[in-house]
Amino acid sequence: MAKYLLLKHYRGAPASVNDVPMDRWTPEEVSAHMQYMRDFAARLEETGEFVDSRALSPEGVFVRHDGQGRPPVTDGPFAETKDLIAGWMVIDVESYERALELAGELSAAPGADGRPVQEWLELRPLLTDPPSTTE
Repeated sequence: MAKYLLLKHYRGAPASVNDVPMDRWTPEEVSAHMQYMRDFAARLEETGEFVDSRALSPEGVFVRHDGQGRPPVTDGPFAETKDLIAGWMVIDVESYERALELAGELSAAPGADGRPVQEWLELRPLLTDPPSTTE
C-alpha cells in the first residue's frame, strides 16, 4: 500500500471545467458538493483506502523559531498555502493507477448548477521512511 496526498486548490492549478468560485454557489450547491465529499470518503473507509481529509480555513500565520523568547508570527504572504490550498485528503492505495482513478473521481464533485466541477487535483505520494541501516 502507498499513501498519496490529494490537494484541492483555491487557485494556482489549471482552471476547472465548471470554474464558478464556490462563494458564488447557492447553499444547495455547496451542500451537494460537501455531501459528495463525505460519501466519497465513506466509500473509501469501507475499502480501507481512506486515511484522513480536511478542509482548510483561509486564516493562518507563519511561525518560526527566533532563538529566544516568543517565536515571531506573521500573517503572510501565503502564496504557497493559504491563498492556494483549500483542503486535502490522504488515501492509502495499492497502486499509483488506483490513486489516479480516485483523484479523477473526486474531481467530479458537483459544483455550480449541479454540474461536476472537474477541478484539477494535485496528487503527491507521501514519502516513506528511509531504509534503516545496520552496522
